[in-house]
Amino acid sequence: MTFKRFVVVAGLSGAGKSQAMKSFEDLGFHCVDNLPPAMLADFVQLARSAGSERIALALDVRAQGPYGDALVELENLRASGVPLEFLFLDASDAAIVRRYSETRRRHPLACEPQLLEAIASERRALEPLRARADRVWDTTETTIGQLKARVVAAYAPAPTEHALAVSLVAFGFKYGLPPEADLVFDVRFLPNPNYVDALRPLTGHDEAVAEYLLRQTEVEDFLEHLFSFVDFLIPRFANEGKSRLTIAVGCTGGRHRSVYIVDRLAQRLRARPDVRVEAVDRELTPV
Repeated sequence: MTFKRFVVVAGLSGAGKSQAMKSFEDLGFHCVDNLPPAMLADFVQLARSAGSERIALALDVRAQGPYGDALVELENLRASGVPLEFLFLDASDAAIVRRYSETRRRHPLACEPQLLEAIASERRALEPLRARADRVWDTTETTIGQLKARVVAAYAPAPTEHALAVSLVAFGFKYGLPPEADLVFDVRFLPNPNYVDALRPLTGHDEAVAEYLLRQTEVEDFLEHLFSFVDFLIPRFANEGKSRLTIAVGCTGGRHRSVYIVDRLAQRLRARPDVRVEAVDRELTPV
C-alpha cells in the first residue's frame, strides 16, 4: 500500500505544532504526536497494514538519544520509498514568550533557568532538522485560523473533503435545546400550522404545510434575513479554523415550522461548494 501523504511536523515549542496537528486531524489524516524516531519504521509497517493513506507525525526535540536520531530515521524513510513531506514551524522568541505567558504552559526544556535560554537551546537543537525541512513556516504573525487555512491549502486531499461541515437540526423547544448547537434560531413567531386541523398530523416536509407557510409573508422575509446572516457567518467561522458548525432551528413541537425552515436552509447551503450539509429532524427521528 502506497501512502497518499506522509507528513512529518517538527518545530519550536510554541510555534504551533499542536494546532497544526489538529488541522491535519480535521483533514482526515491519521495523526500521532511525539512518536520516538526509533519507532518510525515499525509505525510505517503498522500504518500500511491498517490501510492508512494519509499520515501526520509530530516530532519533539526531546526524542533523541535512546529514542533514536530523527534525521537518520527520516532519511531511512525516504530511502524506503515513503513519500515523506517535512514541515518545520518556526516563530520569533518574542512570539513564543508571549504564547507561553498567555497559556501558562510549561516549556519542554523548563530545566533551563530562563525561558529565553530554553528557547535558544531548543532552537540550536532543532537547527539540523530545520535545515532539512521541505517547508519552513514562520508563525510569528499567524493566527490559529490562518495556520489551519495554510495547512488546508498545502495538504488538503480535495476541496470537498475540507469543506466546513454544517449540521442543521430542527427541534422543539418543549423538548429542550440541542446541546451541540452553535447557533439557535427561534421560529415560534411564525404562524403555527399545528392550529390548522388538516395540517396538524403533517410535518414541515409535506407540501400542504409548505404551501401554508409560503402564504405567510413573514416566512419569506425571515428566510431572506436568515440566508444573508448564515452566508455572512460561514466563511468567517471557516477562517477561524472551525471544521464543524451546528445550526439549530426551533419551534414549539419541532414538527412543522422548524422542519420547513431547515429544509429551505439545507437547500440553500447545498448549492455552496465550501460546505458539506447534513439535516436532522430531531423530533421526527425515532429514538
